Amino acid sequence: MTDVHLDWAQFALLLIDMQCDFWTERMAETFPQFPANVARLLEFCRAEGIEVIHLRASFRPDMSDWMVRYKLRGPIPCIAGTPGVETLPCARDKPGEIVMIKRTFDGFQDPELLRHLRQRGKRFVLTAGLVTSTCVLFTTVSAAQNGLMTAVIEDCCADEPLAHNQTLDRYAFVFERTTLDHLCDCHSRWSSDLQRLAGTRPKA
Repeated sequence: MTDVHLDWAQFALLLIDMQCDFWTERMAETFPQFPANVARLLEFCRAEGIEVIHLRASFRPDMSDWMVRYKLRGPIPCIAGTPGVETLPCARDKPGEIVMIKRTFDGFQDPELLRHLRQRGKRFVLTAGLVTSTCVLFTTVSAAQNGLMTAVIEDCCADEPLAHNQTLDRYAFVFERTTLDHLCDCHSRWSSDLQRLAGTRPKA
């Protein structure tokens, strides 16, 4: 991190599924620094003026909003009204921060997310949360396919260890990888890339 003020106006953080049902004992053993890292990430974003958008899963007990495969499978995480849907203490939203409920792996299935980002002039999304190989991956890939630059903050994500590492390695052609302590180091290059992309837009 740095004391130099950087311009993060075009950036947003998507913090994904930071909920009790997704944070398993095995993840806690394998990624012991994850909660503290997420808390630091939020502190950094709030201090730097990076908009934080919380994406959270929530499903009705009657299965009316479940994806069809899960209607056949049975139990599903994050049923409304259960302890598992609750937000982990390290990731609670603050007043004024947007919370969007998602009912699929991909947060962009709700068109309001992309609409909001475009209205706010966001062109680069940072993603973090649970779990790396599922909702973090699907949401990040969708952001890229919707014309946004993307970077996964890998030490602010968690999953089964093999799935975590394979996902980050396999999809490097879709998104960038960074860590919490290297965000500021990446800023200059990312800003330069955004400027270059702006220059490729057709004139009105």
